[in-house]
Amino acid sequence: MEVKQAETSPREAPPARPAARVARVGTGVRTVRRLRGGRTGVLGVTVLVPALTMLAVGLWGIERGSLWRDEGVTLQVARRSLPEIWHLLHSVDAVHGLYYLLMHAVLPAGAGEVAVRLPSVCAAAATAGLVAALGARLARPRVGLWAGLLYAVTPFAGQYAQQGRSYALVSAGAALSTLLFARAAERPARRGPWCAYGAATAVTALLHEHAVLLLAAHAVTLLLARAGAPVWRAWAGAAALAALALVPLAVVSHGQAAQVGWLRPPDGAAVVRLLRDVTGPAPAVVAAELALAALALCGPWTRRRTGRGSRLPLPAVALPLLVVPPAVLLAVSQQWPLFHERYVLYCLAGAPLLVAAGLERAARLARWPAGPRELGALALAGALLAGWVFWWQLPLHRGDRTAGRGEDHAALAAVAAREVRPGDAVLYLPLIARRVRLAYPEAFRGVRDVALRVPGPASGTLYGREWDPAALRRALADEDRLWVLTESGPLWRAARGGDGDGTENTKMRVLRRDFTRRAEYVMVGGSLRLYVRR
Repeated sequence: MEVKQAETSPREAPPARPAARVARVGTGVRTVRRLRGGRTGVLGVTVLVPALTMLAVGLWGIERGSLWRDEGVTLQVARRSLPEIWHLLHSVDAVHGLYYLLMHAVLPAGAGEVAVRLPSVCAAAATAGLVAALGARLARPRVGLWAGLLYAVTPFAGQYAQQGRSYALVSAGAALSTLLFARAAERPARRGPWCAYGAATAVTALLHEHAVLLLAAHAVTLLLARAGAPVWRAWAGAAALAALALVPLAVVSHGQAAQVGWLRPPDGAAVVRLLRDVTGPAPAVVAAELALAALALCGPWTRRRTGRGSRLPLPAVALPLLVVPPAVLLAVSQQWPLFHERYVLYCLAGAPLLVAAGLERAARLARWPAGPRELGALALAGALLAGWVFWWQLPLHRGDRTAGRGEDHAALAAVAAREVRPGDAVLYLPLIARRVRLAYPEAFRGVRDVALRVPGPASGTLYGREWDPAALRRALADEDRLWVLTESGPLWRAARGGDGDGTENTKMRVLRRDFTRRAEYVMVGGSLRLYVRR
């Protein structure tokens, strides 16, 4: 019997398709990985180039040979012990408390001008990178690159990148908070991003309480983007926790409001100064950036669907960030003066984002070719435009790096080191002029502070407590030779105007009545004079 081999029908044959499908899936996975790797590399370049540019701008000319008056305060407070700093914050400068604690931790012993500014330089570099990351997330990498570079070359950012105060750190915190806000709004059901956003906003506001106005800017963003109820609920919870963390600081700082008594209600000139700070003072730069920002505002304002969720439109994020906090602070300051340009430095990030988005829209309207080389050329052209902005405003950058531009405490200290002999009596007029000695203690080694009753660390004050008028007159009655270090400016005028028959006016009356001027050394922002008894 002949047995035939069973023939396999096409349906019964082992199909080759699964293997082919597996091969295709494997290829697809590798392709996705390559794409993700490429995107990660592009994003890394997008963030790193602006950050390094800002770092270079910040390090350029960082050592000028003189500390700004508030930098001197940072230095002398950071040198104190933790109990002394805590004692200080109960009476003054609570708004800067977290910053002082941070500087106490990071500044090495014997820190000077460069060391006190380096944290601000690093924070400014981080801000430029975060602005780039925000632009890349809300639009595309080249928009982020342009925005980060424009931030890095803005003189306003460069000026405060080189000041040993909290403003550059607040800007970094605000940029991080806004980036986390944009990320959390894409998937509002996830709690982790909202917790990170609330924490970043709280820390930023604790560095400077005016930064709490970020919450108002983000609320306007949600209004403009027509966010749904889930986004609003999640944001409200995170915002409430951030605001709640600020309540103790707000209560303490309210009792220290006299510290900003030198501020005046802002007028139209203050708005113009702020505009020039944001765009730069060069008319050509102002006109170009305003035109591009206006073009960006003509773009789409609706939320854009992506694979990760619903993404906020860039104009709806950048415009409130730029406008809302300054507008609120300007309005409040008409009744309670609290406005100064440096208090809203963190809003600067909104301007380069709008300008970069406007440049992207201009390229689209011009029907720029979409080939890889053409798009690379477009990204390079935008970067070169940022370089042109820097070159055009180079004189302003150089001016910001000139020693003694507004005051020169180092020069005063150098004269004191040369002229004042050990054992000589020194009178500081007003009391705040003592910060020259606190910033440069070596120049005043061995001299007698004739008006000082209790030093600053022991009294929980910045400049110490002086004798009352009667005790001060008795102390000055024993002096035949007296050096007087004076400061000029609004703080001195405020102290003089509110002193009445107090210590400051007692100093001036005794000098006019009992002493005559023998020598005078006038510097930018102050002077050192030798008086002898009549």
